[in-house]
Amino acid sequence: MRSTRSLHRLLLAFLLSGGLAACSKPAEKTPVGMWDATIKTAGGLEVPFRFEITGTPPALSGSFFDGDLKRTSSPGTLTNGQLVLPFDEYGTKVDVTYKNDRLEGKYERGTRGAPYTFTAVRATPSSVASGDVPSIAGEWRIPLDKPSSKGESAWRMVVRQTGADASAAIMRVDGDTGTLQGSYKNGTFTLSHFSGARPTVLEVTPVEDGSLKLVEDRRTTRVAYREDDERAKAAPQPTDPTHHMGVVDPSAKFKFSFPDLEGNIVSDTDPRFQGKVVIVSLTGTWCPNCHDEAPFLSKLYKDYRAKGLEIVALSFEEPAQLKDLSRVRAFIKNYDITYPFLIAGDTDHEAAALPQAVNLNTFPATFILGKDGRVRATHAGYASKATGPHYMEEQKEFLAELDRLLAEK
Repeated sequence: MRSTRSLHRLLLAFLLSGGLAACSKPAEKTPVGMWDATIKTAGGLEVPFRFEITGTPPALSGSFFDGDLKRTSSPGTLTNGQLVLPFDEYGTKVDVTYKNDRLEGKYERGTRGAPYTFTAVRATPSSVASGDVPSIAGEWRIPLDKPSSKGESAWRMVVRQTGADASAAIMRVDGDTGTLQGSYKNGTFTLSHFSGARPTVLEVTPVEDGSLKLVEDRRTTRVAYREDDERAKAAPQPTDPTHHMGVVDPSAKFKFSFPDLEGNIVSDTDPRFQGKVVIVSLTGTWCPNCHDEAPFLSKLYKDYRAKGLEIVALSFEEPAQLKDLSRVRAFIKNYDITYPFLIAGDTDHEAAALPQAVNLNTFPATFILGKDGRVRATHAGYASKATGPHYMEEQKEFLAELDRLLAEK
């Protein structure tokens, strides 16, 4: 009898101490969390970047980062270890297998070309560089050995730095690289960027003469000088985006006439544009800097329409995309665009579609029309938040020009 009672006591103690819980199935791991990811392009370039997965399986979302900005997918799925995260406004998706707490698969680029290999491991804190870390913060001039395809002779680079961690953006006339982020190790800052587009690796090595050696994407070497360096002052100026484009006849009204997504023709002669200040935005859903610009224009329209502003987007898309406008529709939805969005043609024929324009070779590109329908200002490209003070200054100047035109009688 005593032995039976002792056995009952032992069994009761086992149950109270969580014995059954220990025998139950362990909780499944999920891919939710932060990841150190890498894509490998068709050319073999490996680009590291941050990637985050949120939600509750099987309904999950993924996010790329552009500095402090997130680019988050539409709701994705996790089925039998296969994770699919669609980025509809890019027409792309992450399609990976989640196994052994790793992600392996591909980044499907849709009509943009061959997929990128996609791999990721759980994020770990970056190691702190030992010893002295040189300061590269500030603004730098990058002279070009030969003119760029846009006719530029120099670019500008903006760098921010906290200890061994640094971020940078290279500004060109058609926009910027987005936020390149990384840290200092073995004498070099290795900075990279991937937010669904613009895969870039930039190695920045300080040189004893005060310059920087830049190696872009492991193959193209350039030099940069601080803006107050005499060598920078002797170098060409970066192209002014407000003077890059023009029109054949500034005294003539700017003409456009293209279909919207439903096939309805929208023209400059329509009543809604008469007596209004009109922003004509040349854009494309394939263009990373156009994605940077879209939230600004969307908010601008809501804030200024009652003051007499109209905006019209002329979208130039890839031929394959023109057969299926799903990416365009997702772009409009994602950025809450409420102004007319017109399909102006394919990416190879923007100059033919707008014969009034001169030097039309950047995306995005902006023409600002006065109340008389004539072009009063132009702007090539778009400086994103990655460019810091330049982003703020360009927005301030743009709004000042807009207010001036709206005030005209």
